[in-house]
Amino acid sequence: MADKKKKTRGSKDEALIDFIFEAGMLKRVPRSGWSVLGINAPESVADHSFRCAVIGYLLAHMEKVSVSRVLLMTLFNDIHETRITDLHKMAQRYIDADAAETASFEEQIAPLPRAIAHDLSDLREDYNTQQSQESIVARDSDILECLIQAREYSEQGNSGAALFMKHAPNHLKTPSAKKLWRLARKMDVNDWWSRIDSFDR
Repeated sequence: MADKKKKTRGSKDEALIDFIFEAGMLKRVPRSGWSVLGINAPESVADHSFRCAVIGYLLAHMEKVSVSRVLLMTLFNDIHETRITDLHKMAQRYIDADAAETASFEEQIAPLPRAIAHDLSDLREDYNTQQSQESIVARDSDILECLIQAREYSEQGNSGAALFMKHAPNHLKTPSAKKLWRLARKMDVNDWWSRIDSFDR
């Protein structure tokens, strides 16, 4: 049997379209940790990344760091999960997740124009080493988004979500993220729309 030749793209523009199509996969990749708690049809990775970016924008302003850098880190932090899916903590006991993430990410960005690949690689390295204030804010955005999602699932009747809310806050580092979590923990998740609805009555 003849060896199959690896398919290659003819231009960097085509590689960009491939990357866009691939990024769309995140809309169909479920956040696997929530399924362990028995949550049917949990949020997708894209759902998580979107609100991470929103939170990152707010925290970056509050902490007075580069908004654009935090936004980019939160937006691309889970891009590798198009290829290896979202591995929950139990799976990571048996799989070298760091190696898998690195390998998939490096292969992902290799066909892209050099400047873009370099930029994405730099953002990932910064986030992983947690040396810059922006990377710390981006990580807090990720944790805070998970906490708020757990709070929402808890409000919907999932008792297991409370376990996540018990331990995860200890990993928040910035004063702003801690402040927002203190508020989110005690505020009613429906207040924002019920106040709007009351104006129309």
